[in-house]
Amino acid sequence: MKKTILGTSGPSVGRIGLGLMGMSAFYTGAASDDAESIRTIHRALELGVTLLDTAEMYGPHLNEELLGKALAGRREEAVIATKFGTFHNAGDGSSGLDGTAANVRASVEGSLRRLRTDYIDLFYQHRMDPGTPIEETVGELAALISEGKIRGYGLSEAAPATIRRAHAVHPVTALQTEYSLWSRDPEAEILATTRELGIGFVPYSPLGRGFLTGAITSVDQFAEHDFRRSNPRFIALEANKAIVDEVVAIAAQLDAKPGQVALAWLLAQGSDIVPIPGTKRVSYLEENVGADAIELSAQQLAALSSLQPPVGDRYADMSSVNR
Repeated sequence: MKKTILGTSGPSVGRIGLGLMGMSAFYTGAASDDAESIRTIHRALELGVTLLDTAEMYGPHLNEELLGKALAGRREEAVIATKFGTFHNAGDGSSGLDGTAANVRASVEGSLRRLRTDYIDLFYQHRMDPGTPIEETVGELAALISEGKIRGYGLSEAAPATIRRAHAVHPVTALQTEYSLWSRDPEAEILATTRELGIGFVPYSPLGRGFLTGAITSVDQFAEHDFRRSNPRFIALEANKAIVDEVVAIAAQLDAKPGQVALAWLLAQGSDIVPIPGTKRVSYLEENVGADAIELSAQQLAALSSLQPPVGDRYADMSSVNR
């Protein structure tokens, strides 16, 4: 797999990463087959997929523990990205956005322990805490970088003004935000901001939470606990069918899978973009990695780029994103 540098000073990573969330949380089948999940992580490393993305809230904690187990004896092969800021790590197990310096410190210690490592390559603030100035959060992150506990930090779902304020305290390595043919919001302002500042861009849910694979036709396919059953865009699946129909049509032209086309479109948007499609199965991982070899024609790129936006918000509650 081709490699790229994450931002201007970040680590070298494969052009496609791996999102681990679905192995342990939120989706149908989560935490049902850790052995297959570990095989998937090992196969990812073999294929040059080095950016492995987790978070303390996935499980909670189960996903970090799974990754720590999978990387036993192989730590140096991976670039570990994990996220903090959606829990109060004061010992009572309570949740809530918390970007305080004390919580940053407590979070990194917990993640290091669960991941079985003495450093984290990329430590993201998962969601912005409106009650804590970003300068306080980044000040503590900069201290952790000086101490060698983290090698860089990132932000997730931050607004351009917040990104600039953070970057002024200490350079941001990467921004993680939802971006795909299913969600084009970053094109309005965020991508221009990250490119101006030399920040890498990591799209999560690059396959539209599975929708862009063409395999999802009804929310009845999901287990009762699956987050997507109540997601506005999945509730409006029929209205959004035209998006995936075009992806499927272009995939047929290329003798490729729809998900590969969706990822190839993202990769074509710039060498600074490193999508992290999630899967817990080796077969789907190998399919996703195949997107790195797909070349879309100018006509195909134009057809995909001209698709109408989907019906429905990305989340039922959008208050915690882009701020």
